[in-house]
Amino acid sequence: MASPTPAETGDASAGRGVNEPAGSGRFAGIGLVAEPVFLMARAASLGSADANRALAGLGLKVRSYSALAVVCSGRNPTQRELSEFLVMLPSRVVAILDELERRGLVQRTADPRDRRSNVIVPTEAGRELYARAKAAVDAATEESLGDLTPQERQELARLLTKAAF
Repeated sequence: MASPTPAETGDASAGRGVNEPAGSGRFAGIGLVAEPVFLMARAASLGSADANRALAGLGLKVRSYSALAVVCSGRNPTQRELSEFLVMLPSRVVAILDELERRGLVQRTADPRDRRSNVIVPTEAGRELYARAKAAVDAATEESLGDLTPQERQELARLLTKAAF
């Protein structure tokens, strides 16, 4: 059986090489350290682990937080729109929404644009939890990106946005 990843265990520092230059140690100089896809995946894993740990006390993980964030955006997304925007399988989105709905954080209501479809709207409890979760994620981001200057963070966000959309 494979060992869990840092993102799965919530141990953001596992294998991070804190205070070491990129690719230092035993794997210094291997080509993978220069591959953007690997670097994006590694950064995402480390950041998700930090965020999952911060969200644990609220009963959320990065995926459920992301769904709640979109729902609380005021855009009234359908399940299909959530699936496409979050790049998640529709069945996974349904499971997340079922859990959020069970907890009284979101509601499915008929889409006024297409009555065959539902839009997802937040409840007051959902909006309140989202505000607390956003603060927790912001703190986790500070931990994850603490070595970057504000200008580097801004540039990172710009480049990731360009790559993701």
